[in-house]
Formats: sequence, C-alpha cells, structure tokens
Amino acid sequence: MRRISNVKLQKIIKIDEELNKIQDLDILMERILLDARRVTNAEAGSIYSVDGSQLQIKCSQNEELERDLPPNGKLIYAFFEYPISEKTISGWVAANAEPLMITDVYNIPEEAPYGFSADYDKKSGYHTVSTFTLPLISNTDQVIGVLQLINARDRKGRIIPFNRHDEPFVMHFASSATLALQRARMTRTLLLRMIRMAGLRDPKETGAHVNRVGAYSVELYEAWAKERKLPAKEIEKVKDTFRMVAMLHDIGKVAIPDNILKKAGLLEPEEFEVMKTHTWQGAKIMGDSESVMDSMAIEVALRHHEHWDGTGYPGHIDPDTGEWLEGMERTGLKGEEIPLFARIVSIADVYDALMSNRVYKKAWKEEEVIGSLLEQKGRQFDPELIDLFMEILPTIKHVQEKYPDQE
Repeated sequence: MRRISNVKLQKIIKIDEELNKIQDLDILMERILLDARRVTNAEAGSIYSVDGSQLQIKCSQNEELERDLPPNGKLIYAFFEYPISEKTISGWVAANAEPLMITDVYNIPEEAPYGFSADYDKKSGYHTVSTFTLPLISNTDQVIGVLQLINARDRKGRIIPFNRHDEPFVMHFASSATLALQRARMTRTLLLRMIRMAGLRDPKETGAHVNRVGAYSVELYEAWAKERKLPAKEIEKVKDTFRMVAMLHDIGKVAIPDNILKKAGLLEPEEFEVMKTHTWQGAKIMGDSESVMDSMAIEVALRHHEHWDGTGYPGHIDPDTGEWLEGMERTGLKGEEIPLFARIVSIADVYDALMSNRVYKKAWKEEEVIGSLLEQKGRQFDPELIDLFMEILPTIKHVQEKYPDQE
C-alpha cells in the first residue's frame, strides 16, 4: 500500500508542476478536471465556480458521451447557475467546505440533507452512480469552486465507488489546483482590465467579445493542429498562449482618435487609413519579441486584417513606423505569407463582429454570417480554416452561450 501511495503522490506532484505552467483560466480548468479524473479513474466530471451566493458550471467532461462525437466534435453542455443550497450535492460541499463521497446517488439515505437531481441523466441518457465532490478552497480559506468527479471505474471499466484511500491525494491535488486557478484568475483579470481600458475608447471592445474571439481562436487552432496530428502537449501549450494573444488582437485601437474610433457611421477613406494604423500600433504596444508569446502577439496584432488574396492591410510595412518597406510591393500579405495565428483570429473576429450588435449595425442572422464567411473563402479567409470552422460550428455556438453580451 505504501509503495502504491508513494507512486500516486509522485504522480500528483508532477501534475502540480505541469498545472503551474498553464496561464489561461479556461484551459487550466479543463486540465485540472482531466487530471483529477485520471488520478481517480473517473469517467466524467465538472468544475463549478462560486460567484457570491451562486454556483456556476465552468467546464464538464464525459468520456462515455464523447465517444459518439464526430471528429473535432466536443461535448456540448448547458451553462447554468443556481443558488448555493445544501439540498444539492455540490451546494452542500460549497456551503460546508467539506468533501463528499457517495457510492450511489440514486440511493442516498432519506435523512441526508442533500439529494441528487436526475434531470441531466434523463436528458443525456447517461447514468450517474458514484460521485466524489470536493471544495476548492483558497489560501484565505474561501471556497472559490467545486470539483465533482463522477463514476469511478475499475480496470475493466466497470463503475465502482470512489476509493476512500484516494481522498488525501485528491485533496492535495485540489489544494494545488486551487492555487493555480487563483493565479490564472489574476492573469485573466489583468487582461480584461487592459481590454476595459481599451473599451473606454472603443465600445466594441468588450470583455464578452474578446473572450469569445479568444475561445473561437483556440478551438479553430486545435482543429487545425489535430488535422496535422500534432502532439497533444504541443497543442495544449500553444492554446494556452494563443488564447491570451487572441484576446489582445485589437489593443492598438487605443492609439486611434475618438472621432474615428467612436464614429457611428461608415468611415471616410482618409479616416479608414488612420484606423488601419491600429495594426502596427498594436504590434508596437506589444514591444520587442522576447518570448513566444511576444512574437505571437505581435504577429496577430499586426496581421489579423490581412486577406488570403492579398487585398488586406497593413501589408509590407515597417511595423515601427507604418511606412512601406523599400523595394516591396504596396499590397497586403497573401496566402501563407500571413501567419497562421493571424489567419485564425481574422475568422474569429469577423464571425463575432457579424453575429453581434454594433452602434452602426444590428447583429446578422446566423445563416447570413455563415453565407458571408463561405463567400469569402479563398478571398478574405484561408479556405482550409473556413472548412474547419464550419466543422466545429456547434462548439463555436457553445462558446457564444458561455460568453453572452451583458445587457
């Protein structure tokens, strides 16, 4: 038993180290849930965050339901929140800051203060049996979330109760995961504060918009990378950086005068020329390329308005001055001259802009947006990426539900 415990402890310590390398909040939550399931051999699970007196579902995984998904498909689950109540399993754990292990949720003793709602099982066709639900407690002793693991399995894949001997290991994991979540939350908060500063200048640059563009972008990158069978670790590492970079794609708009940036109608040609400078102004804000993230951020800020057919901007310019490079054509970059990450953000940004209300237009109908993207395939957009975007459209729509515009 001691030997097994030491092996499991070493495994969790290694996971701790890997979690501390992840910077993006959403990607970190997915990884925490996946690692917790691996440690306990759980088939499914969810993470909830505590927001005041409410519990909000943030991510969910279910191996059984995921087996039936098409290539590049992802589990679609409802986003919801509900008051923290000791009558539910997750609510009881959040309210009492104590873990709860249940052998069979359909046979909870009547005297127990909590119960199990079978609504999800009925809708999905899944059957929940055993659960292990843990509080995520901050270093100031506040419950910031709940981790729920569902249906432990033995080596033959049969559903069994969770192992009581695993509890101290999983509690250690949950403690380390909570510290990583707090750090990632701080990073996300700093990013959104930067974007809110830009939003004081540009009403379009909302937290919901940039969160959607960031999420669309990593989903599209992941589909592209899987087509090329890139290693899973490489994909995860790139997604972690790319998510934050994509959120900052329009940061250069802080350099654009208000009379142009906030104009409700169409821009005059000379005004549009000024607006176009936000690309290289954004690249300047990102500074010198001292890391992979810096290089990616500069590329995305500078090139996300380039078009596949070469009709975009800013083209062959000096990013420090915005002046045309001597001896180069005065055209936009074309095809694969445009960096991959900029080509991806271009699609994500245009899709979200068309699907959203703006001061100068109403949101388009979904079929109109899809028609426009397909019309611009091979013109404005990379044809392969458009095909992949259409393939993952259910996931894209799921992201929209996760980050709705605030009224």
